Amino acid sequence: MKKIINIGILGCASIAERSIIPAILNLPKYFKLVAVASRSYEKADKFAKKFNCESVDSYDELIKRTDIDALYIPLPTGLHDKWVNKAIKSGKNVYAEKSMALNFSQAKKMVQNAKKYNVALMEGFMFQYHNQHEHLKELLSKGVIGDIRYFSSSFGFPPLEPNNFRYDEKLSGGALMDACGYPLRCSFFILGDELKVTGASLFRNNNGTSIFGSAYLSGKNGIGASISFGFDNYYQCNYTLWGSKGKITVEKSFTPKPDEILTFKLETKKGIEIIESEKDNHFEKSFIEFHNIIINKEKREKHYKEILQQSKSLQKINDLTR
Repeated sequence: MKKIINIGILGCASIAERSIIPAILNLPKYFKLVAVASRSYEKADKFAKKFNCESVDSYDELIKRTDIDALYIPLPTGLHDKWVNKAIKSGKNVYAEKSMALNFSQAKKMVQNAKKYNVALMEGFMFQYHNQHEHLKELLSKGVIGDIRYFSSSFGFPPLEPNNFRYDEKLSGGALMDACGYPLRCSFFILGDELKVTGASLFRNNNGTSIFGSAYLSGKNGIGASISFGFDNYYQCNYTLWGSKGKITVEKSFTPKPDEILTFKLETKKGIEIIESEKDNHFEKSFIEFHNIIINKEKREKHYKEILQQSKSLQKINDLTR
């Protein structure tokens, strides 16, 4: 695979326009933006003119192109089963927005196809690449709060516009597949992959769409994790690590802006300390990781496992609350 990857955008979502395409354009040593596709010619043309690339008014036509090595897919989760698999089978490396699949069966098929067609597959949890988490893990390795006893995380926000696609259970999977994904992924990211979902609670509206909920995960040595999430909540975006000698609370843990200086609070018997992290662009760093697993085949397995772990855990929460 050549060093500079030709990439296309399959779907003109707001996150693509606001954050992802600018990040890709800031990485000319890694990617070349070739084309964007939409089911609407007007929307594709608008994006193409803004970002100086080609426009394609069909997802199928973009996937068929032989001059594109990789695709970023920001479509709703309910459309991934069709389009992620089509892209993979055409030999395209795929970076898809969370959640990767509506259920574990779909996720397994995607991973199996990625292995069969020898392509990279990555799920869009950018927050993991922000330096605030590197800083935190360095403190943990030094034993600043002692041994970890408990992890908790919340991600939720006030109601969206009534016609927002996230309220469509079949299209997006509701709050479970959207807001829940972040604290769930973070629990594995911080505590490791031995966690298992053992309890859950979920509120669904009259249409069967998940609106808010919580879950509990059990780990080794008695360590537990609780997560909460929702579309009808007072805004929260954080996680807390409680240890034998102290506590760390991380704010704006999932949605930092590239120009923000983030802080987290360290509490020990010495008192409270506010620690700053440098500005960082987790969108750019996540795409550097995507480039890395395209070029280095042996590094793809980690992402395959994470996709399956995440999807299996979301499926468990769903099953426990039916």
